Formats: sequence, structure tokens, C-alpha cells
Amino acid sequence: MNTRAVSVAVAATALAAQLACSLQSKESSANSEHRRARTVTVAQAGPADFVGTDNVALQKAADSLRPGDTLVIGPGTYAVDNSLFIPSGVTVRGKTGQTILRKSAGVESSLAEDGDYGESQLRVVEPQKFRPGMGIGVADKLLSSGWDVSITTIKSIEGNLLRIDPMTLRDYDAETQLAKVRNTFPILCAIETDGVVLEDLIVDGNKSENAYIDGCRGGAIYLYRSKNAVVRNCVARNYNGDGISFQITDNVQVLNSESHGHTGYGIHPGTGSPHATVKGCRIHDNGQVGLFLCWRVRNGRFEDNQIENNGKYGISIGHKDTDNVFLNNTIAGNGFSGVYFRKETLKNSGHRNTFTSNKVLNNGSAKEGYGFYIEPLAGDLVITKNQITDTRSGKERTQRFGVYKAAGAGSMKVEDNKMEGHVERDVFEVSQRR
Repeated sequence: MNTRAVSVAVAATALAAQLACSLQSKESSANSEHRRARTVTVAQAGPADFVGTDNVALQKAADSLRPGDTLVIGPGTYAVDNSLFIPSGVTVRGKTGQTILRKSAGVESSLAEDGDYGESQLRVVEPQKFRPGMGIGVADKLLSSGWDVSITTIKSIEGNLLRIDPMTLRDYDAETQLAKVRNTFPILCAIETDGVVLEDLIVDGNKSENAYIDGCRGGAIYLYRSKNAVVRNCVARNYNGDGISFQITDNVQVLNSESHGHTGYGIHPGTGSPHATVKGCRIHDNGQVGLFLCWRVRNGRFEDNQIENNGKYGISIGHKDTDNVFLNNTIAGNGFSGVYFRKETLKNSGHRNTFTSNKVLNNGSAKEGYGFYIEPLAGDLVITKNQITDTRSGKERTQRFGVYKAAGAGSMKVEDNKMEGHVERDVFEVSQRR
């Protein structure tokens, strides 16, 4: 080959390499553009990526999201017939004080035959009450709470047959245990997710028109098998069950939010939910408990909260709920006690919890009332530098004891607290005489 031919060949090779690099660069740029985080909008009217007034529009928008995206839901009340499922790695944001997800009115029917474990179809007595896409809960008189309730979605209806997905998780007895299907479900959900952020949303459970479902399977805001989630500046209200429930989670933060008016608990971490943070929240006027630590809530931090006027307890601590810190909370006006340690075995008790710089005020009723009530066998507790007081006078005082230690309760350090106004004792152990 002569010199000129070699030169031409070299030039052609260089040109081909340059073109390949250019194409690769453009492809890389296109992929980068494709992966860029987006903001997806939902509105009830007007210009938006998705337009609608119910959970169907919201779910279509959520299903379009990819990690890093933000879903912005415009103002208005959105009717919710099924859970809104949020994927991993996204932010869902409403218009402060104006974006409301409201549970639809409840319906129910008896099962026409047993609903067995693993069913993908259920026969009901009143199929006309249901429609495809509706979320439902399946239960009977025996299997009516906790993890025994199956939550699923109606995919289609054929006569009195509801085809559902996912499958049922228990055997439900139609004849002797009066099994039922109800459209009960958690409203705003993060299921098996990582890195979800929920902001500036109001979730209304419409409890007057719905049946009860507890926080293992239900909740106005509900997280399950999820981690690194943030609930910020949200309101959960009026759910016939629990307000904000997170089960089998790690590092969930509930910040500057409000949970009130629920039949059950205001905020309910449980079933193994370590490293929880609840900070700057208002948890009030719930039927049973403000902040309910269920099972295995460990190494959490609960601070700067107002926990007031709940039916039984401001804070309830129990099964393996250990090594948590409660700092600078106001725990006032709750029906039985500000803080309640539930009765457990020694190995399963709520040990090594610390309460510092809290205000525990005016708890109890005319019959009985306590700042802290500690059942056996919780121990290694620290209660220090708190204000534990009934600030009222005469017959208005209901917080009869500041710290009440039942027989068999474990060791605790109670010191440097400001205690006054208790009708009976500031600190009392059952072994003592009154």
C-alpha cells in the first residue's frame, strides 16, 4: 500500500472514531435528560399533567413517578375509594391547608360463602354496593384485628363474585363467624418503599361513615415495610382507627405534623420500627392514646411534641420498646395518665427509656389520674428534670400521683423533677403505705 492510501485509511479511521464518540456522547446526554427528576402535577381542573377529583387520577399520577420525582397535588378535596400507593424515592406535596384526601363513605356486605386463605375471589351477599377499583378489608368475628385482616382491591365483579388482588391471608368463616367485606383500607400508603417524603397533605378518614380498622393494617397515613421515610407538615384526622401508623419500618420521621380525632391512636409506630423520630407534632383528642409505641420500637427520639386530651394515655410503652428518648414534650389532659408503661414479662418490658425536660400536666379523671403509671416489669427508667404537676386547684385536680410505681415494676431514677399539686403523692410505690 502506498503512502497516500495509508493516510486516507488513517483519516477514515479517525473520522469513524470521532463520529462514534459523538453519537455516544449524544446518547449519554439523552439518557441523562431522560433520568432528570421531574415535577408531575395533579389538579381538579385546569392545566396539569393529570386532572381529576379522586384516587384514580392520583394513582395514575403516582404510577408515572420515578425515583427523584415530585408529585404536586393541587388544592381541593379528593374522594378516596382505595389506597393511594406511593413508590420509592419520591416526594408527594400538597398545597398547605388545602389539599385533602378524604375517605369515601363505607359500605359492607356479608360473605355468601367462606373466604379461604389464598382466595382471589369472594362471593358476597350484596355485590351492588361494590365496584371495580375499590379497596376492601376482609374479616370475621374471630379474625377481626391486627394482621388477621386482609386488605385487597376489587379487580372485577361478575354477579355476586368479587375478583380481588392480592389474595386473602386468612380463612374467614361466613357461617359461624359472620365474615364480612368492608371498604376499609389505609388511605395514603408507602408499602415496601425507601425514601418516600410526604408533605403538606391533609388526610381525612371520614370516621362517621366508616367501620373501624386498627393500625396494623389501617391508618390515615400508613407505612409498611419501609425505611427512610419523612412525613412533614401533614395532618391526619378523623380516621376510624389510627392516624399515622408505621409498621416494620426503619428511620421514619414524622415532623411538624398533626394527628387528631381518631378512634384509636394518634401516632402508632410498631411491629419492629427502630430509629423513629416524632418531633414538633400535635397529637390530640384521639379516642385511646396519643403516641402508642407498639412492639419493638427501639432507639427512637420523641421531642417537642404536644400530646394532649387523648382518651386514655398520652404515651403508651410496652413490648420490647426500649432505649427511647422523650425530650421536651407537653403531655397534658389525658384521660388516665400522661405516660403509661404496659405490663409485660421481664424480658419483654419497655426498659431503658429516658424522659427529660417534659411537662406532664393535669392528666386523669375524677376517678383516677397519674403523671406516670409504671406497670411491671419495666426498669432502668430515667425520669429527670421534668415538670410533673397538676396546675389546678381544689376539686379540679385529677393528677393524683406524679409517678406511680406498681408492685413489681423495675428500677428507675426519678430526680430533679418539679412536682406539685398532686392530691395523693408526688412519687408512690405500691409497697408503700399511703
